[in-house]
Amino acid sequence: MRTTFIAKSAEIERKWYVIDAEGKTLGRLASEVAAVLRGKKKPIYTPFMDTGDYVIVINADKINVTGKKLDQKLYRKHSEYTGGFKETTLRTMMDKKPEEVMVHAVKGMLPKNALGRKMLKKLFVYAGSEHKHEAQKPEVLEIKF
Repeated sequence: MRTTFIAKSAEIERKWYVIDAEGKTLGRLASEVAAVLRGKKKPIYTPFMDTGDYVIVINADKINVTGKKLDQKLYRKHSEYTGGFKETTLRTMMDKKPEEVMVHAVKGMLPKNALGRKMLKKLFVYAGSEHKHEAQKPEVLEIKF
């Protein structure tokens, strides 16, 4: 008899959750969102399967960071061309694309493989308080920290 439980694809029930990011700290919220996306809070959690739920994050433009991160945290990218290295501060990213800040933080906390990319597709981030997923009847998920 097998003692280790392994979830089957047909047994996985996925829920939709809405998380309000207003006044929350970026890293702490991102770790909670990553845990929900992976399904670590569920009793059927299996490390090599996607057992997580869908997450909608609203008010991403009102997220907080501690210390001097707004001016000192840098987002770096390279276009693979000579001289194609670009750096952007967190303050600039929050002004231009606040959704990308949250997606980048959560992406760093997911597995670095095809499974992690599949989990990231279940994350929807919006800068304002409106979202377009009312048809899925999402539940409000309270994050306490």
